[in-house]
Amino acid sequence: MQDKTLQQDLLGYLRLHPAENFSVEQLSDALHYHGAAAFKIIVQELAQMERDGLVQVTTQGNFQLDPSQRVLTGVFHANDKGFGFVAYDENKVEPDAYIAPDHTMNALNGDLVEIEVLRPGDAKKDQGPEGKVTKIVEHHYEQVVGEFQVTDDDHGYLGRIRLTDKKIMKYDFFVTNVGLHPTPGEVITAEITEYPNAEHPNAMVGIAKQVIGSVDDPGIDILSIVYAHEIPVEFPQDVIEEADAIPDHVTEEETAGREDITDQTLVTIDGESSKDLDDAVTVWKLPNGNYHLGVHIADVSHYVKENSPLDKEAYKRGTSTYLTDRVIPMLPRRLSNGICSLNEGQLRLCMSCEMEIDPSGNVIKERIHPSVMRSKARMTYTAVNKILEAHDPETMKQYEELVPMFEDMGDLHRILYKHRKKRGAIDFDDTEAEIIVDKDGHAIDVQLRTRGLAERMIESFMLAANETVAQHAFEKNVPFIYRIHETPDADRVKSFFEFLTAFGINVKGDPSHLKPKTLQNILKQVAGKPEEAAVQVMMLRSLKQARYADQSLGHFGLGAEFYTHFTSPIRRYPDTMVHRLIHWYEDNGINQKSKEKYADLLDEIASHSSTCERRSIDAERDTNSMKMAEYMADHVGEEFDAVVSSVMKFGLFIELPNTIEGLVHISRMKDDYYEYVEKYMALVGRNTRRTYRIGQPIRVKVIHVDKEQSQIDFDIVNPQDAPKSEYLPKRDNRQRDRGGNHRGSGNNRNRRHSSNTHSRNNGGRSTTKPTNNSNQRSSH
Repeated sequence: MQDKTLQQDLLGYLRLHPAENFSVEQLSDALHYHGAAAFKIIVQELAQMERDGLVQVTTQGNFQLDPSQRVLTGVFHANDKGFGFVAYDENKVEPDAYIAPDHTMNALNGDLVEIEVLRPGDAKKDQGPEGKVTKIVEHHYEQVVGEFQVTDDDHGYLGRIRLTDKKIMKYDFFVTNVGLHPTPGEVITAEITEYPNAEHPNAMVGIAKQVIGSVDDPGIDILSIVYAHEIPVEFPQDVIEEADAIPDHVTEEETAGREDITDQTLVTIDGESSKDLDDAVTVWKLPNGNYHLGVHIADVSHYVKENSPLDKEAYKRGTSTYLTDRVIPMLPRRLSNGICSLNEGQLRLCMSCEMEIDPSGNVIKERIHPSVMRSKARMTYTAVNKILEAHDPETMKQYEELVPMFEDMGDLHRILYKHRKKRGAIDFDDTEAEIIVDKDGHAIDVQLRTRGLAERMIESFMLAANETVAQHAFEKNVPFIYRIHETPDADRVKSFFEFLTAFGINVKGDPSHLKPKTLQNILKQVAGKPEEAAVQVMMLRSLKQARYADQSLGHFGLGAEFYTHFTSPIRRYPDTMVHRLIHWYEDNGINQKSKEKYADLLDEIASHSSTCERRSIDAERDTNSMKMAEYMADHVGEEFDAVVSSVMKFGLFIELPNTIEGLVHISRMKDDYYEYVEKYMALVGRNTRRTYRIGQPIRVKVIHVDKEQSQIDFDIVNPQDAPKSEYLPKRDNRQRDRGGNHRGSGNNRNRRHSSNTHSRNNGGRSTTKPTNNSNQRSSH
């Protein structure tokens, strides 16, 4: 691709005339490209576009839009004001299309739609195209969740549901008398049978399907989020029966063909509250100076037979979901907390990954095999940290037989960590928050969770096993499931590099061939500086989202050439599938026939697993945001020291030390008239030059909280303390009274949508960093 700006111009013009064809001269004239040099560039670009399948060449040598480009399909992103954007380019190269309110066809947020381009974009003005929705291909919302109410204005329907989802709460939702007849005050789910249309553009109709509780029930707030994301809660009866039929102990027949490693000193190391212990580890030093690392994982695939009710339900769920005070497990607890949990002293079936690691951190030898093991101790992170960090005499005495192994583990972790850093693994600040609730589920505190040596050590061991298993499968050239994190798009990297120049950071290197080491060095340069937070935020926005795939494309963030998920089969379906594949190739050999069994299935499994993971993460994020707002509702009127976590045209996002975030809307910044300076991501007072940037300390007061919308609003306490800058161009007094940016002005028609960033809008909805339950391992 020679010139993305030119390509956008050409595609925009051809999409306006999809049935016509044009000569190069006609296209040059239409786009106002003149001269021999410009003509040559257009010819080169059209040739590349033909190779990319974007245009076709007619028999007369003219160019026309390829049929595949005539109908654009993408996801509709609705704005509260009625308009929207359609993201139709999966590669995020072309800007999203703006859809005016009259051209949305009443699409809802998240709907998959087809659009027709009405006006091409103008790359020179950084302006995207404008279009109209011509067809709703697939509705994003199939059901809603909310409180059932009966009013005097229900238009003959049974009643209505009070919607709280911000993206659809402007609609009335009426319940028909078909199906359940709920009682007012009950929280229900309803299947949508009529979507907004020309006859009723502001209403939907549906059938009550299930009562999930009363609006006053403890925990109904979280349960509503679970149902809103359509996460399965109850296990079907046949799944429960199958789980109950599985013996609660390892039988002698089940140990046949497995390596007996019960003589090894294996321990589990988890959080105090963890009940699903799916990994055990051991380390010892070898006579040659190398280390033996054994990572032994519960063999869930032995119990979850392919295509059984258990397997189908695990696939449907895809992952366990961790929500503040509860876990929605992927497997019934009889398995996850019982026979599949590596409980101390109990015989258990495992899949083992045993590695020999040299003093530089290289895995020089590995064995992956089924085994039978017995955990010597159920250790906690707290206890191991007391041994390795605090050297607590009492704890060291209690586990004196294990202390030498823990010390070897600490040494091996440091070797592995140094090895990852050397190859460029990116290490972001991973501060996590833990929400503390009372017996009724009400949030009473939000505390930072510190990751000690024990937590980081186990993470190192799991990463090593995941990489080793992935490389082993790749070298065997067998169909397999990988965890991939692709190299960022060059355009995004280029924009990030341009952003860095505002901080005096000039990055050498080609954005099209980015290495993780480059980003690691950038983080090193800003570590501890005020701009560190800003740089981290923008770096994260430039990265792609990790996902599952049936091809090994490497893991950019870890700097790993090969990576999979092998270590958590109790809570992740891809891990269970990885175990199943290992068994299959061991039992049937590696040949054409054995490869064919799963070759055509893994892409769909990987894609579905990624979707389930996203669903679970969204539910966790929404729950955390809601509970943090609930906690802050008890602190309205109080002041806090905080930092600016993001700066937008419509205001400042503020983060407290415990990671809670809220908004100072620009309409509340009354001490001056603030303008957004995109180059510096700053809001600057036109008269006072007071400046607010990411990472800046700030004192705020809580003025309003809306728990249902997870919205926390702040006021700046001492605006006169804000630093000043010369980011705005100087004007005389007459100029200062004219034009300029208006508070919360406009909507950027050319905004992009990224799954790596929080969805922030000028309605002031707070966003909070997702937190992980202590049961969870790294989600790399």
